[in-house]
Amino acid sequence: MNLPKETLCAAALEYGVALDAAQLDRLEHYAQMLVEWNERINLTAITQPDEIAVKHFLDSLLLLHAAQPAQGASVIDVGTGAGFPSVPCAVARGDLKLTLLDSLNKRILFLTELCAALEIPARAVHLRAEEGGRKPELRERFDLATARAVANLRELAEYCLPFVKPGGVFAALKGYEIDEELDAAKPAIKELGGRVFGVEKYILPDDSRRSIVLIRKISQTPAKYPRNPGKIAKNPL
Repeated sequence: MNLPKETLCAAALEYGVALDAAQLDRLEHYAQMLVEWNERINLTAITQPDEIAVKHFLDSLLLLHAAQPAQGASVIDVGTGAGFPSVPCAVARGDLKLTLLDSLNKRILFLTELCAALEIPARAVHLRAEEGGRKPELRERFDLATARAVANLRELAEYCLPFVKPGGVFAALKGYEIDEELDAAKPAIKELGGRVFGVEKYILPDDSRRSIVLIRKISQTPAKYPRNPGKIAKNPL
């Protein structure tokens, strides 16, 4: 696996993320493990080095530019899959305290081996988001929650905001055309204790487009949330 390191380094630097040679080597190792494990379990449809560099790594690192997590911030990646966006961010920012949440145990096994290989002291948790959001050791414990998911923002907010401590941030990585979805989600975000304070929009070197919606947790999430997935889907906030 020959990751285009110079290209990735230059692109990340445009967004204020500096990567040294050791960090680039770790990302290359990440890409290699991703492709190898992908032959056994379904982790990604993106397997070419240049695409991994942009569509996975650079795309993930935009979170650091948008959310600007404080030194030593606690971060939970909800439905993290193959570790995006949080693991590349932890490679770039070794101070972040990372929790990886996913409902599929095979992905948790991959993430555990990945973080060991990359020397990232992350906690990988095998739980559904709605279960994790009700556990006292996870509920309202994090400075930053993030998710890179196709779920509608109304549903995503119900899954993710319960993890965020008051004063913290939920950063949702979404598609570029987000305005209509965001407007529809604002009542749900308010009900869950959040308030939108920004939307950052990006066009990546391959012309793919991304929005990051930033939601501040301004009050505690009511105890009845998150509901079970059936209720969330049938009766969204």
